Amino acid sequence: MDLQKESPTTDNTSNDIETNDQTKKPDPDQDSSPKPLPEPELVEEDKPGETTLQESSPLPPDLSKVSEEIDQYISDLSASKGDESAPLDVPIFVEQFAVLVEAKIDEYDSPVKWSKLTEEDSNSFLKVIDRVCSLLNSISQFSSEYKYAHSINLIGRVLQHAMSNLEEEFKSLLEDYKIPDSNPCKTNDKKPKQSTPLSSNQEADQNQPTESGPPEENHFPGYSDDIISNLIRLSKAMIDGGYEKECCEVYFLARRNALEETLHKLGFEKYSIDDVQKMNWESLEREIVAWIRTINQCTTVHFPRERKLADSVFSDHPSMFESLFGSLANCVMTQLLNFAEAVALTKRAAEKLFKFLDLYETLRDVPPTTDSFFPQELARELKTEASMIRSHLGEAMVLIFMELENSINSDSGKTLVPGGAVHPLTRYIMNYLKYAIEYKETLEQVFREHQKIERADSATGSDFDYNSQAQNLNNEITAKESPFLSQMIKVMDLLDSNLEGKSKFYRDPSLSMIFMMNNGRYIMQKIKGSNDINSLMGNTWCRKRSSDLRQYHRGYQRETWGKLLGCLHPEGLTVNGKVAKPVLKERFKSFNAMFDEIHKTQSSWVVSDEQLQSELRVSISNMVIPAYRSFLGRFSQVFTPGRQTEKYVKYQAEDIETYIDELFDGNASPRGRKV
Repeated sequence: MDLQKESPTTDNTSNDIETNDQTKKPDPDQDSSPKPLPEPELVEEDKPGETTLQESSPLPPDLSKVSEEIDQYISDLSASKGDESAPLDVPIFVEQFAVLVEAKIDEYDSPVKWSKLTEEDSNSFLKVIDRVCSLLNSISQFSSEYKYAHSINLIGRVLQHAMSNLEEEFKSLLEDYKIPDSNPCKTNDKKPKQSTPLSSNQEADQNQPTESGPPEENHFPGYSDDIISNLIRLSKAMIDGGYEKECCEVYFLARRNALEETLHKLGFEKYSIDDVQKMNWESLEREIVAWIRTINQCTTVHFPRERKLADSVFSDHPSMFESLFGSLANCVMTQLLNFAEAVALTKRAAEKLFKFLDLYETLRDVPPTTDSFFPQELARELKTEASMIRSHLGEAMVLIFMELENSINSDSGKTLVPGGAVHPLTRYIMNYLKYAIEYKETLEQVFREHQKIERADSATGSDFDYNSQAQNLNNEITAKESPFLSQMIKVMDLLDSNLEGKSKFYRDPSLSMIFMMNNGRYIMQKIKGSNDINSLMGNTWCRKRSSDLRQYHRGYQRETWGKLLGCLHPEGLTVNGKVAKPVLKERFKSFNAMFDEIHKTQSSWVVSDEQLQSELRVSISNMVIPAYRSFLGRFSQVFTPGRQTEKYVKYQAEDIETYIDELFDGNASPRGRKV
């Protein structure tokens, strides 16, 4: 329905038959009503009613009696239609009726509000207005007759006055609105994964019983039942009176303001594209959270309520109600979609991925829920618009992953992490992927759509049907058919290559191995800690990573403790069956010095993963202590008991075990050891 359509008026008819001559002066009793337009001059015998009116007694005060005469006159006019004989004269009670109706309208122009009137009074007033409409319609069919010009003009202005009164009352009632509490706090910053945004809780919220009991058929949050009843009667009266345009405009403006106030209460503010582009990310994140909350509340709660309200107020005019509701819904959705589009056009950054995903999922899941209450054409337009914005968001997310790859490649700094600890790049990438994998199905959809566009397999690349295929993605994704898995593997391979390069910056090969073990274990723990990543990467990939860690472990043992164990080898200690004491002394001195250096250095190294730390200590103890205990038991007797023994045999096996347990604590402070 076109809200700009002109409403019917009566002034044109009277204007067509006006003349410049004026022979009649207004009745003094009619000074309070609008002045009628001048009517054509008629001879005395042509207007007997007017002569009688000037000489008659005061107008009868009883409107009901005149109304009966008007009803009969309307009936007579209807019966005379098409009669070739002269049309009926305009009786005096027509002007009397107009004066009385004007007086009654003036009563309703007083401070007394429509909502405070009794039902009997309001019904009586509406019946009078309906009679005015019928009278005007009946006499307007004779607009070509001069004798009807004055009456048409007069009754038209009475009707206009009445409709102005109804319009003000209609507007006042519509604006007497209280925004219902939609419990927006139920919507979290992180939107739950679900096939549709309408959960059982939300369904219950729409039909939430009031304190007085279950909602009635015509109960609307924000309006009382009495107001709804009055709105229905007023809209019907205005439309029947030919004021459809005014009625629709008042309704549209009032409800649009109410909906915008609702958006504000939900936390959504209207921003231009420039405003969004200039906003810092922290502020924009908050606005996105509010946007998601708002669009979900609108589509699950406020739009259904709005449709129900329009349907009731304009129940006799389905096309009008559909048009009004469609215009209101479109007005709100346009604001919401414009914001999403503006966000999609902001500068890409890795931290934006997750909010982009939230926006993407909302735009994907919300439009299907609107089919049941949006007009068909509007629903189709909204789906198209949402699909286009989703496509822009998807493209931005693919580019974010590409920039993530570039950031890994460009992180070539030679600054070493102290103690061979987990590199910040490893932590960042793995935590990033851990959060990203929570959106596995959505990212799979995004990369599939991007793949379709790249291969030009489909002219409508973003029309991937998520609802029918998403459930099959969990168990059927393989490396060949999952573009997102390929993307994950690519990122992981780039990270591995980067870490390998960084490990070479350590001068100590043992520390290089510790660095690779630390980062490799951190990666494995993140993968094992996420069922989604674990299932996506697969057992083969995980076994390969575990094998790499064992290789680093063996390399570390060989580089550090293999050399130390060389001091405990019995070869070269005996000459002609006797222990060469100077050689033995040198062996103990070398062992002591080497162990002191290892302890001093590697106690400052960092292995933050407790399991890896324990595994390293146990493996070192199992490798060193038995060999040292055996060596000590076999050769310590060679030394003279006392000072000589204390000088060269500084450690007992238990001491070695204690000091091994101090390794990898990241503590460089000197230990309390024997001198």
